Amino acid sequence: MSAFITYKNTPIHYTESGKGTAIVLLHGFLENTTMWESLEKVLNSKFRVVCIDLLGHGQTESLGYVHTMTEMAEAVKAVLDALNIRRSFFVGHSMGGYVALAFADLYPDNVKGLVLLNSTARPDSEEKKIGRDRAIAVVKENHKSFIRTSIPMLFRSKCRKIYADEIAKVKKEALKTSRQGIIAALEGMKIRLDREVLLHFGPYPSLMILGKKDPVLNYEDLIAQTKDANTEVVELENGHMSLIEDREGAEQAILEFVKRN
Repeated sequence: MSAFITYKNTPIHYTESGKGTAIVLLHGFLENTTMWESLEKVLNSKFRVVCIDLLGHGQTESLGYVHTMTEMAEAVKAVLDALNIRRSFFVGHSMGGYVALAFADLYPDNVKGLVLLNSTARPDSEEKKIGRDRAIAVVKENHKSFIRTSIPMLFRSKCRKIYADEIAKVKKEALKTSRQGIIAALEGMKIRLDREVLLHFGPYPSLMILGKKDPVLNYEDLIAQTKDANTEVVELENGHMSLIEDREGAEQAILEFVKRN
């Protein structure tokens, strides 16, 4: 089922399938609910799966010029409230992980378990913030060119040819993202908070799934976050798009985590 709720006079799009314990899937930057099609089929025979288009992405419109991770989390809460869902597992890919962490920070009692997929609990470094500003300048000039250049760079170099068809599909969906939606997300990611403490002391189980050859996130930095933390780690072989580059391993890790908890 595909539907909308209204949050602050803005339509928020979501899909829902299956019955049982709820699992909320939150996509990454330049993505939308379509990225979850394969995983949704794996999960919805035993669980209630809710996929949400985050602010400025997919069929959800922009709310302003900066979409903070907290604002995105509040929009997610509005969807779950409308569906009468109190406690859920959250799976967040990249930016979706930042939103899931913001939600967990705001509403720890509503979180049954947390999965960070190719994501980090740490904030942007100063260098990364400068990179965000450069990206914003490029997007203002030509956001479609920015998208076409950015998507392949999420994949491990050797995977770019192997998954050429999948990359073309991701690119096609990403090109639906408006200039305002892209800039608002970049601004929001740039100012997001450090939530590493949640990996250590969150009152729910958590799992980090990472790619050893992720061109976006540093492997050693991710491992350091989980040292002595109350967080399981699953290491996959490839890049930032584990649901494509290591689909079976990523899907299996998520399914086992939610079954176990």
